Amino acid sequence: MNAQEVASYLQTNPRFFEDNAELLAAVQLTSPHSHRAVSLQERQMEILREKNKGLELKLADLVRHGHDNDRTQQRMHAWQLRLLAEVDSHALPYAVQDGLQQVFDVPGVALKLWNVAESYAHMEVAQGATEDVRLFAEGLRAPYCGANSGFEAAAWLERDDIASLAMVTLRVPTRDAGALGAAFGLLVLGSPEPRRFHEGMGTAYLAQIGEVAGAALNRLRD
Repeated sequence: MNAQEVASYLQTNPRFFEDNAELLAAVQLTSPHSHRAVSLQERQMEILREKNKGLELKLADLVRHGHDNDRTQQRMHAWQLRLLAEVDSHALPYAVQDGLQQVFDVPGVALKLWNVAESYAHMEVAQGATEDVRLFAEGLRAPYCGANSGFEAAAWLERDDIASLAMVTLRVPTRDAGALGAAFGLLVLGSPEPRRFHEGMGTAYLAQIGEVAGAALNRLRD
């Protein structure tokens, strides 16, 4: 019999060790921890302890993620309150930028708007968005997260050390939750850390940020 056949036999005959209880005490295994001979029961206890330790680490990781999500939600709430409290429309774009940088501790944040009303056209945030950037923003159906591979919008951050980016299109709010409104802005968040924004990361909060910022800044549109 080979090892697979022995294992299969023991699985289909669980009474084997009950009928041959003396084997349990006689079998000696080498512990990977102490490198000494231990009984089968002791080895089973070690395996159970290892499994429990793995489960404890997973649980601690879940708790940590839960705390991180709670903090992010609290920061989102504080940022939204700040936007609601801003009565000066000229100051609103900077409340969006500064709020994200301070509340979410993002090293670099920049914002550009287009198709704004004439009374806002002189503002810095309403200038500098090229046609290429506008086309890029219009085609961006979900937040982009990844490496800074020379995106034009990365230059808005005015930093030479940006390694990763998140870019979120600001759109005109619509009544239909499934419809995408016209793009009228692009929000850029950057970090020197290559893994701060990376492909495959969750973008639910970034999408919410884009929706909230778009709804708040919609009053500046022409």
